[in-house]
Amino acid sequence: MSAEPAPLGRRERSKQRIKDRIYTSALSLFAEQGYDRTTIDQIAERADVARGTFFNYFQRKEDLVTAWAEARRRRLEECMEESMLARDDGVTVHLERCMLALAEFNETERDITAAMLQAWVKAGRPLLEEPYAGHVFATVVEAGRRRGEIAVDIDPLRVGNILRDSYLGLLYRWSQSPEPRVPLHIELREVLRIVLTGILSYARPTAYVPEPGGEVRA
Repeated sequence: MSAEPAPLGRRERSKQRIKDRIYTSALSLFAEQGYDRTTIDQIAERADVARGTFFNYFQRKEDLVTAWAEARRRRLEECMEESMLARDDGVTVHLERCMLALAEFNETERDITAAMLQAWVKAGRPLLEEPYAGHVFATVVEAGRRRGEIAVDIDPLRVGNILRDSYLGLLYRWSQSPEPRVPLHIELREVLRIVLTGILSYARPTAYVPEPGGEVRA
């Protein structure tokens, strides 16, 4: 068993408090007026630090986007690890917990999510960063495959990336909608159901037949 990290000293705790204050001040400003319209000077003023102090902790404003994404990654991994402790639960339950956690992150911080997600996409992070959510989902799917819940010929990482891509697309549309028609957690659960069960109806394989001219009728 690995040893626990040594507690931070007074100086380190002070530096961490300053960094946290800069970070939370930046997020509040991003939520209020948008990422692009927020300047480093405004962040420093809100955090009650000198402009130079900002650069002691973040080399550029874009680093706050990285910090935000990293915080999300840690929260999702912690949720997955906690869920996997309940070994008797099936893969569907574990994936539902992950989706519920993602929904909670975003629904409780809707304004911040909308601002940071735009900045994250504009910076090209979906293409540049490691698809951590896909790996989290894949870990759950792989555990289900070992238990016989998932077909042996299914690639867990492919499923994980499908869920990740579906989540990000849905999150972007949800965050940009003034008044979402459906709560995010319900939409994510429906996406999960579709991925796990598919969309084909095997009960009525000939329910739809083509009409002359290419039209389709029930």
